Amino acid sequence: MRGERRDRVWAAGMAVLVGALLVLVVWRGVLLIGSATAAGVGIGLAVVVIAAVGAWVLWRSVRFGLRMQALARELESEGGLPVDDLPRRPSGRADRAAADELFERRRAEAEANPEDWRVWFRLALAYDDAGDRSRAREAARRAVALHG
Repeated sequence: MRGERRDRVWAAGMAVLVGALLVLVVWRGVLLIGSATAAGVGIGLAVVVIAAVGAWVLWRSVRFGLRMQALARELESEGGLPVDDLPRRPSGRADRAAADELFERRRAEAEANPEDWRVWFRLALAYDDAGDRSRAREAARRAVALHG
């Protein structure tokens, strides 16, 4: 539980720092727009647009993380959160053969119950243990969408 709290504080701190950086970038963009030169206005507008995209990405990432935490808490309260008992290498990564075996079981569960957010959440964890982060995010997004 201690590590979970530390991770949450770390994520919140990084989000605040990125948010502050985006505010500073927008401020610089506004100053460039106020320069009234063609180059300054053009660069200033580009900077503001890029910062707006960055703010949108930050918001989506934070919102996704909060939703995943809520799903994990709900699954834990139901007793359905899987125990992380995979053997680990010295680096902390899961043993590949054990992770692949777990992944196959989780994939079969998801194929058998494609409308259950719980199996998609567990599949996302299995993808993550197997080292496939992009598919883990896809499965996690599916779990969030199915949860509603």
